[in-house]
Amino acid sequence: MEFLHKSVLFDECMSALNISPDGIYVDGTLGGGGHSLGICERLSKKGRLIGIDRDKEALKAASDRLLKYKNVTTFVHSNYSEIENILSQLNIEGIDGALLDLGVSSYQIDNPGRGFSYMKDAPLDMRMNRDDSLSAYTVVNEYDRESLIHILREYGEEKMAAKIASTIIKRRTAKPIETTLELADIIKSAMPPAMRNSGSNPCKRTFQAIRIEVNQELELLKDALTAFFNALKPGGVLAVITFHSLEDRIVKTLFASLTAGCICSKDLPVCVCGNKPKGELVLRKPVTATKEELDDNTRSHSAKLRAIRKF
Repeated sequence: MEFLHKSVLFDECMSALNISPDGIYVDGTLGGGGHSLGICERLSKKGRLIGIDRDKEALKAASDRLLKYKNVTTFVHSNYSEIENILSQLNIEGIDGALLDLGVSSYQIDNPGRGFSYMKDAPLDMRMNRDDSLSAYTVVNEYDRESLIHILREYGEEKMAAKIASTIIKRRTAKPIETTLELADIIKSAMPPAMRNSGSNPCKRTFQAIRIEVNQELELLKDALTAFFNALKPGGVLAVITFHSLEDRIVKTLFASLTAGCICSKDLPVCVCGNKPKGELVLRKPVTATKEELDDNTRSHSAKLRAIRKF
């Protein structure tokens, strides 16, 4: 199937980044290349875009989409957490802006073979980088009960984590759990009727938790954000789109620390910490999708954009 992905908060991202025609920009989560296309359209022949993605199919789709901009684009198959090494290998000392869209692409969700969706039957996979060894099958069939509970509680904020984990352990004892719909049925069977029929799909939180574990989405996020901020030139902007509270909390907390001044106790008469703000918020509050965008793309409903400018 074709790699299609509607870029959320597109205009808002372009505005926050305030593209300099001759600047160097990084799209750390290239996806289908929608945001990158917007950046390239604003670059001169002296500008440059580095597009990073762990998904080879995304890289192929984006490079095809941005073919007319091949003279200003560089594509890298890697995790955005490797940004320091990537820039070092490209002999780039500083960048003018960067964008991270932390959501799963529509292609990955809708492609049955990728195993991200609880609505379609597929092998349990959920790997963004299909070269990685850890898959959803391994998590579901090999993790012990306590590890499953931890993942479901921490990454899915699932209240029924213990019951779901116990039901998974019981079912896999008879035979391995191999497909997404098998897992979805197990999750539903562990839920009380009131929760199964509450409106929201009861599988959403568990699938999110397993996907985050498989792709280590939160483990390296804080360090990666710090590395991206450090790579910015003075005046450079880092823009980040999150899709759930766990990601957003990490981004919000880090941005707050980077924009904080004195952190001394209020009891001290003078500042002794010497801490100075390292940047300023481009957006005073996180930006969310307009009604028009929500009507056009329901998957934008949980998206939040935050941006910070380096001093």
